[in-house]
Amino acid sequence: MSHIAHIDLDDGNLPPSTPEIDQERRVAMFDLMEENSFSLPSRDDRVVPPGPYNVGLSIKDKRLVFDVTTEGHEKAAEFHLSLSPFRQVVKDYFQICKSYFDAVKTAAPSQIETIDMARRGIHNEGARILQERLDGKVEVDDATARRLFTLVCVLHFGG
Repeated sequence: MSHIAHIDLDDGNLPPSTPEIDQERRVAMFDLMEENSFSLPSRDDRVVPPGPYNVGLSIKDKRLVFDVTTEGHEKAAEFHLSLSPFRQVVKDYFQICKSYFDAVKTAAPSQIETIDMARRGIHNEGARILQERLDGKVEVDDATARRLFTLVCVLHFGG
């Protein structure tokens, strides 16, 4: 099965993130490397180099860029996605995450659980949008899309 063997997040030019954003990033990167599904479909009768893949994720010219190479550093694919479809869901996700992190400090467990359910719902929506935007370019399962969406949020935080 094709998968991501290494992921590089180009966040060097972003403003400093919060400890919560750093934690989200660490967890997403760890979970992504533990288990993921990432395969490039055949397009236009071109031969697609088999995985595993190295994936570079960045924002350039207000576009989300996936730079995909093989483990031998052979170019496998590069695609640029508009950030417009992500703007609202990323904004909502950051707002609900802030509410969640604030609630963890003082709220009752039932309130925390309610906020966390909403946070997961927004996260799932972001993952669904990402899968739609990647359709025909790369095939990912739901868990991989969720982890990649978290990394899109990390990049979007500074962009």
